[in-house]
Amino acid sequence: MCGLNVDETEQIENYELVSIYRLNDADRDALLLAQRECVFNWCTRDEWPMGVIMSYIWRKDRVWLTAGAHRHRISAIRRNPQVSVVITSTGTELGPSKTITIKGRCIIHEQRETKDWFYPDFARALRPNETEAQNFATFLDSPLRVVLEVIPEKWITYDGMKMRAHTDGTIDPQELAEPLESDTVRLRAELAKRQLD
Repeated sequence: MCGLNVDETEQIENYELVSIYRLNDADRDALLLAQRECVFNWCTRDEWPMGVIMSYIWRKDRVWLTAGAHRHRISAIRRNPQVSVVITSTGTELGPSKTITIKGRCIIHEQRETKDWFYPDFARALRPNETEAQNFATFLDSPLRVVLEVIPEKWITYDGMKMRAHTDGTIDPQELAEPLESDTVRLRAELAKRQLD
């Protein structure tokens, strides 16, 4: 197929149409809870995208992270709260080839109420030993540290195991999602531009 026909009984010919391999909600939530590291991205003053690997927890349908208030990313977020978070299943019990990208807005918290629940929860997620978690939380609770809350506005997810099963002809058609605009309108336009339709 050329990337537009989503007939699951037909053998696929290429990987142009990949939005059909999205994570289902249960797998998405499992990945958000299983992983502890993400790539956190923001935009600099001169409009360059930047990212660093950070530890996070998924709570209250939000991504929660922490950093020192003097970090460049914090001043960048104060200027522009539009951020993204990228998470992979690699290294988790879910195996490889599952990814989540979140486009969202970031809120910077400095109030005691947020720190009081976040630091212990975050520390336990990263240090399962209770004594280590308590020590970690104590060190986190420093005067310059802030808590970051990312509120998702858009999701991009991908399940490479679905693509593999589709390639092998073993996928249950019910597992495939409806293609997104990028794999319908935009793909069709690109094929036409290249005279491939």
